[in-house]
Amino acid sequence: MHFVDAKGILSTGGGHCGMNIYRGCSHGCIYCDSRSRCYQFSHPFEDIEVKQNAPELLEAALRSKKKKTMIGTGSMSDPYMHCEEELRLTRKCLEIILHYGFGVAIQTKSDRILRDIDLLEEINHSTKCVVQMTLTTWDDDLCRILEPNVCNTKRRIEVLEEMQKRGIPTVVWMTPILPFINDTEENIVSILNECIRVGVKGIIDFGMGLTLREGDREYYYDALDRHFPGMKERYIKCYGNAYELPSPKAKELEEIFQRNCKAHGILSNPKDCFGFMDELPEKYSQMSIFDL
Repeated sequence: MHFVDAKGILSTGGGHCGMNIYRGCSHGCIYCDSRSRCYQFSHPFEDIEVKQNAPELLEAALRSKKKKTMIGTGSMSDPYMHCEEELRLTRKCLEIILHYGFGVAIQTKSDRILRDIDLLEEINHSTKCVVQMTLTTWDDDLCRILEPNVCNTKRRIEVLEEMQKRGIPTVVWMTPILPFINDTEENIVSILNECIRVGVKGIIDFGMGLTLREGDREYYYDALDRHFPGMKERYIKCYGNAYELPSPKAKELEEIFQRNCKAHGILSNPKDCFGFMDELPEKYSQMSIFDL
């Protein structure tokens, strides 16, 4: 872990602003796209870069914004990695978001988010909060291989259940689905059944497959060699050097996914899910002098 003073914290796009308080990750997920060289990491991925001035930058940015929006975080680096236990920068940023009356859409794999459920509930009552949780693998033993340094899927579902009890809407990222590894009907249906039970608002799926780029591909293939002997060769034979690696069962699994979501009123189109997360209720969208 190392500390830097960042020049800025918010990026804009669509109907929201995004921020990443950390760069890199300690969760060790074997498929992580953020390892890709296109993101130009100048340090080892596990050597977490901490934007130590993130709260100050965020406060300055929100104080000067004329229109209130949703603030997204967690798209590149999980805001609830191990270092958050000590640093609590995510919590400080949530306090600022609450103070200035913005909404938040926060994405994680970690149950550490429960430490901040009080703040998330306050934000949701005053504006809007959406908690996003990644669920890929129902089997505990397989989950420990694919996502070794973070809580398992069943614990993440408990987190979703706690959010539901507080009235905080949730969205699940059921991606990536790894060809020949977790691309089974049993896996997909098990996850869907729990999403239905805990009342998630939407589920994001990008076609039942995986993407690999330079940097990410090499790390993933090394993991396959360690845990699934012969699987790398199977991937190379089936996909070559492709960026998109759809499961051979993609059509079948996608039909199961869409059918279940439609039957239970769950958003299943990524555009619709992002639209819901980006939308801030109208009464909060305009800044007023009385907000200051």
